[in-house]
Amino acid sequence: MQIDEEKMDDMEFDILTEIGNIGAGNATTALAKLINERVDMHVPKVELLAFKDLAEIIGGAETLVAGILLSLEGDVEGSMLFVLENSAAHHLVHKLMGSDGSEVTAQFTEMELSALLEIGNIISGAYLTAISQMTNLSIIQTVPSLAVDMAGAILSVPAIEFGKLGDKALLIESQFKDEEINVCGYFILIPTLDSYTHILKSLGM
Repeated sequence: MQIDEEKMDDMEFDILTEIGNIGAGNATTALAKLINERVDMHVPKVELLAFKDLAEIIGGAETLVAGILLSLEGDVEGSMLFVLENSAAHHLVHKLMGSDGSEVTAQFTEMELSALLEIGNIISGAYLTAISQMTNLSIIQTVPSLAVDMAGAILSVPAIEFGKLGDKALLIESQFKDEEINVCGYFILIPTLDSYTHILKSLGM
């Protein structure tokens, strides 16, 4: 039986929330190893939201963000988007590259963009690995793409591509705290409706 996003019960949503928690925890561990610093994570906020409401949660459609988008194949199909506010993206890049980050601008150099893509790829991969291990489902991620643009523009890509399969996405808002600042990152998981069903079925629902 296929899941109905509009009629998802509390137990089903609790399971998706737990998946969000475990995935974000795994991503935090990967981030700490990447920048070689202790990173703490606040308990993620998990919501099932309509595409049209996502930009507002991230700070508004005109907020400048970095977005790493990858497609999912295998037992779970759809897409995943990892979004960082511009200042947070610069902070992580400077941490990775060992610079002091004293000059934060809207522009990234080619080397910084490459570093940012690598950060997004590793963090997203760690997140998806946790989901795969929890559900025992095969999740294959494609080569990610990176864009630095306004939130509304970046979110329109998965909305257009997957909006025909369902109008909602699972948003996991995670705050990562290193020695200096809180970094707010957003995992936006957009499985197909069949994939929601596969995930819940694998967990005995």
